[in-house]
Amino acid sequence: MYLDDVAAPATSERQPDILALLGDRSTLARRAGFRIEEARGGAEAAAYRRLRRDVFVDEQGLFSGHDLDDRDADPRTVVLVARAEGGEVVGGVRLGPVADGPDIGWWAGGRLVVAPRARGARGIGAALVRAACAHAEAAGALRFDATVQSRNEVLFRRLGWRSVRPVTVAGAPHVLMRWPIGRIAAHTAAAKAALGPLLAHLRGPRTGTATPGPQSGGALPALGGAGFVGDDGAPVPGTDLVAACDAIVPSMVERDPDWAGWCAVLVNVNDLTAMGAAPLGLLDAVGAADAGHAARVLAGLARAADAYGVPVLGGHTQLGVPAALSVTALGRAEHPVPGGGGRPGHAVRLTADLGGGWRPGYGGRQWDSTTSRRRDELRAMAGAVAAVRPAAAKDVSMAGIAGTLGMLAEASGCRAVLDMAAVPRPPAATAGDWLTCFPGYAMLTAAPPGAPAPPAGPAADAVCGELAEGRGVGLRWPDGDVTEAVTATVTGMGAA
Repeated sequence: MYLDDVAAPATSERQPDILALLGDRSTLARRAGFRIEEARGGAEAAAYRRLRRDVFVDEQGLFSGHDLDDRDADPRTVVLVARAEGGEVVGGVRLGPVADGPDIGWWAGGRLVVAPRARGARGIGAALVRAACAHAEAAGALRFDATVQSRNEVLFRRLGWRSVRPVTVAGAPHVLMRWPIGRIAAHTAAAKAALGPLLAHLRGPRTGTATPGPQSGGALPALGGAGFVGDDGAPVPGTDLVAACDAIVPSMVERDPDWAGWCAVLVNVNDLTAMGAAPLGLLDAVGAADAGHAARVLAGLARAADAYGVPVLGGHTQLGVPAALSVTALGRAEHPVPGGGGRPGHAVRLTADLGGGWRPGYGGRQWDSTTSRRRDELRAMAGAVAAVRPAAAKDVSMAGIAGTLGMLAEASGCRAVLDMAAVPRPPAATAGDWLTCFPGYAMLTAAPPGAPAPPAGPAADAVCGELAEGRGVGLRWPDGDVTEAVTATVTGMGAA
């Protein structure tokens, strides 16, 4: 970004709230004497470009004749402008996806400009930077860069940006800077970080030997069994059975009972799928305020069980209580696939059903592909992991693709790197949403390079990363840069 509004010290300026910067006509925005909004017409865009020419060509001499480039012609480019109280455009900034083709979540800002007469204590330049950051994150960006004139590096650092490396633009020294986007880390921590401490008292020794029971004095097997710490299901000792259990968020059971019933089957079948287990049957536990609500929950559950061809063996129903739903699934696998079987050098593969769309009312959070699939398609996806038996597998849970990959890596004692340009993704989902949502059917597997792809029917499939020494999850971009999505362990449960 070319920034010329350096007169205002960041420590003393009074900045408008970011919601005001994005168009709110609040008292705070009026007090600031300007508002920031997206340029909607040709006149505003033309005023912004004239301002750029006045500053970057005439005042600073960085360019000759004009400063226009291919980014200005890209229809994906967004222009935010600062308008004075009278409506005059007194500043602006452009931003948008960097890579050609589909937006993979890599955005950049640039051509930040403020009119000479508008520079000073109002902090228009800093406000435009903050508004650009908010807009990029709202658009699903997971990397947001800017090239900043070297003399303005300090100001950007005060605004929270991080310096990456020196670069040269138009023959002048600049610094590549990056806005830290913590969306994946925050989402993952909220979903899974408490598990390690919470489950510590249930876990036996890593060898899988018995642990004395705290009350009965008897013996308890290690949680998950040897080699299956943090897995999607649990092998039942002494048998070829695999058990899995999932509960649905009570608020979802309350407001969308049919979808909750469907999802209770879906997530449990996915858990068995990741273990390479063939489903045998389900047990349900339902709580509801009345029989009508319970009937809607059970209707969705029955519909899903029929679609997958998995019988409901029994369960428990209680009325006159707050909404609640949990389902236990039983499956069979002679040699269950662990979530922690990956090793450095293994290729990471994502197999995901990209059909369908966002579930109404859950945009950006829950992708629904399965309700529109035939039984044969659902069964093909459910048997995909068992057909190839990779070294490690996990179904993508509410931790999202990146968070679940972090769980697989943690259980494997590894670090994972995800190649953003190779991740299968539906066009209707932004990169940020897709990597943090519940994607319906999605399996992450790790295996030696060249291993066969799971035969998952209609699901898309691609090798999109690898396991390496270390820990956490990195996102690799087409220019070779790697940004950190998860810097430590996800659950704290450690290696299997």
